[in-house]
Amino acid sequence: MAGDEDLDQGLSTMRVAVIGAGWAGLAAAVELTERGAAVTLMEAGRVPGGRARSVEIDGRTLDNGQHILLGAYRETLALMRKVGADPELLFERRPLKVVDPGGFRLALPMLPAPLNVAWGLLGATAVDLPEKLKTALWMQGVKWRKFRLARDCSVSEWLDAAGQTGKLRRHLWEPLCLAALNTSADTASAQIFANVLRDSLGSSRRSDTDLLLPRAPFGELLPEPACRWLGEHGATLRFGQRVRSIIANTGSPRSTHDDSPFLVDGETFDAVILAVAPQHVPTLWPAMDIAFDYEPIATVYLQFSAKTALPFPLLNLAGKYGQWVVDRGNGLFACVISGHGEWERLDDAALVHALQDELGLGETASWQQVIREKRATFRCRPQQARPDHRTADPRVFLAGDYTWADYPATLEGAVRSGLRAARAVPLA
Repeated sequence: MAGDEDLDQGLSTMRVAVIGAGWAGLAAAVELTERGAAVTLMEAGRVPGGRARSVEIDGRTLDNGQHILLGAYRETLALMRKVGADPELLFERRPLKVVDPGGFRLALPMLPAPLNVAWGLLGATAVDLPEKLKTALWMQGVKWRKFRLARDCSVSEWLDAAGQTGKLRRHLWEPLCLAALNTSADTASAQIFANVLRDSLGSSRRSDTDLLLPRAPFGELLPEPACRWLGEHGATLRFGQRVRSIIANTGSPRSTHDDSPFLVDGETFDAVILAVAPQHVPTLWPAMDIAFDYEPIATVYLQFSAKTALPFPLLNLAGKYGQWVVDRGNGLFACVISGHGEWERLDDAALVHALQDELGLGETASWQQVIREKRATFRCRPQQARPDHRTADPRVFLAGDYTWADYPATLEGAVRSGLRAARAVPLA
């Protein structure tokens, strides 16, 4: 009927601009597309993934940093499945194990939670029984208090107050803090670290503590499958396009024609999700005043002979410079250095030499590559103010790990923030 055709033509689809194709932006774009919005995803870089992307160097596909996922990353794993990326094929799932060259070893067995953590703690090597029992009692007390601290303070202060001053502090808590928060225990938020423990070692699901070690480059885990899914479901993807301006239009807040409320580089949209790094937000949306201090991460790739391997694919190097080493297979090691430190004073060649010495393999790498990310994460300090996903304008939203106040800068926080921002967009 002509009347029905006129009615169909009068109905409009909400046009939403998602700016930034990191994991938060991808999560937002997928969620909005599934809800029926007309999504345009804009990314300044040539590839998706943000700080957790794959890069091509010397004919090799490498990751910009090493992001170790946990079984507790439920929203990330669910999003992967939605876009056709099978976590069971793309990850090697292993029970959590922390080992270092000094003889410390803590391995969680395949037992139901919380028995797996208790057994792993009691079986930790190079730690005497009184310290293990003291730590077990402290952890139980933290769990009874539902991982809520009376006052946020530094992780060091929290551990001092609990009498956690022995080997478990040096070999477990401080390395885990630096790995999870990318901030040293002296300055890291104890409450955020407690939240991380709550959803991992303190979880009631044994699988939440599992390590998920990537079998494929990071681009294949989520960014590339998500972009394929978005393209197949009608979204518009634009890479190599740096957004210069977002200005308010004068028209109706519901129209998708020339009187739409926003002009993004001159193109009309009904709503905008800013999924860019926090330092770029005020440039695009000056009403937001976001200020963080930042911490760097360096990844030093070292190629040894194909048969060279670690006994366990994740090693706490615990050296002067090196912190964690990930065995990526076929003799390729990725050494990770988190947070500010003396390593920043070394040039790439000196850093490679220092890490080879600390590894002590008796073998010289045949190839090496250093990737430095100067603003890898925000510094996760006690009582750090974090912006909400909503702004003063009801049609402009923020997505990014820095907005998910429960977590430090993690992929799970990024994905959850993107889903939350997308679900807040009023499509009806």
